[in-house]
Amino acid sequence: MPDSSKTSTKSRDYPLLSSGEPSPFVVLNPLAQAPILLVCDHASCRIPAALGDLGLDPFARRCHLAIDIGAASLTEHIAGNLGVTAVLAQYSRLVVDCNRELLDPGAFLEFGDGIVVAGNRNLDRSAKDARAEAIYWPYHNAIDAQIKRLKAVGPPPAFISVHSFSPVLNGESRPWQIGVLWDADRRLSDIFIEEFRAAGYVTGDNEPYSGKAPQDFTIDQHAEAIGLPHVGVEIRQDLIDDVEGVDEIATIMHRIIESIPDRIGLREARISA
Repeated sequence: MPDSSKTSTKSRDYPLLSSGEPSPFVVLNPLAQAPILLVCDHASCRIPAALGDLGLDPFARRCHLAIDIGAASLTEHIAGNLGVTAVLAQYSRLVVDCNRELLDPGAFLEFGDGIVVAGNRNLDRSAKDARAEAIYWPYHNAIDAQIKRLKAVGPPPAFISVHSFSPVLNGESRPWQIGVLWDADRRLSDIFIEEFRAAGYVTGDNEPYSGKAPQDFTIDQHAEAIGLPHVGVEIRQDLIDDVEGVDEIATIMHRIIESIPDRIGLREARISA
């Protein structure tokens, strides 16, 4: 009998991926009805076997350029405890960045924070299209499917994108512990900023990244475009790089997310934890 708490597709459905490799995405709690959807664009540092190591050493393949360290564990923890739906990408952002427009140079990153991604140099259109068809679009289609499903069973879901950021970038320390990203809609961002600050965290309001930036593709594409309440949450990686840290941040986010349906009027379907 299939596990109703998790669903994904078969890797053989996507030509770039071999039959033994994971699918491009995984959906946690695919039958949940609470009006909450978590997404994690940079949940994995996995690279398809067909692409080798992209010319990177083992450290570079696991660094913050390849994965949002701790973000997957945090997303899984919250989804598991609250019983809400989550969609996680299962391949590295260095293969294709699912939070970028495909025409953005950062979608197939060639250089960042002192690291050259040799396997992404001079990619032609067919190579980029192969990655997009195997990983990028299946992930985004999975998000669309979950939004459609949740809207069919209750109020439109609150859309929460989970990321993490490095304590130091390009040699500069970043003082924030948590960043809350928003664009035009502040329904969720105000709640998260208030609660994180009340818990004692140095919380950036559209810092260290801004939700107004064009690189924030996932929220723009799936939430902002159709008026879903939405927010991007960035946790500094040193806070969630171990089990204890994940537990601490997850406990706070659990409390915040649990309150959302009542605080913004999504009363038809509440979370039951």
